[in-house]
Amino acid sequence: GGGSRPPPSPPFLPPQTVPFIATIPGGLFPKKTIVIKGFIPHDAGRFHINLRAGPGGDVVLHLNPRMDEGGAVVRNAFLGGCWGEEERDISCCHPFQRGRYFDLSIRCGNHRFKVFAEGQPLLEFRHRVPCGPHVDVLEIEGDVVLSYT
Repeated sequence: GGGSRPPPSPPFLPPQTVPFIATIPGGLFPKKTIVIKGFIPHDAGRFHINLRAGPGGDVVLHLNPRMDEGGAVVRNAFLGGCWGEEERDISCCHPFQRGRYFDLSIRCGNHRFKVFAEGQPLLEFRHRVPCGPHVDVLEIEGDVVLSYT
């Protein structure tokens, strides 16, 4: 059987301080989504979100909104001690603006991460290494006030 019950809503969390580091229970696998909500301070330069294979391990997704570069959203991976090639294209408006709140979802797919801002598709980042239980650390650092992760 198996009915189509809606997923349970996540618990409310008070504002989180940065740098923020959390364990992803069970790791990252296809169809898993990470939701990050926050506020960009008026004097913000940039911040980043890393999905890592363990503390200090490879970064399978480095998401780096740069308000000091007009809202560019730079993506990359840090594998085996080396950064790969940056990706910058986005498919909609610039969601990361000083003085504004944002609602970001990072969905792990079979072949790529799909990132949504305010519910709209923002970008895709093809997996450079497969996801799985080993990808179990979320890091957020920089010029951002987190309201929910």
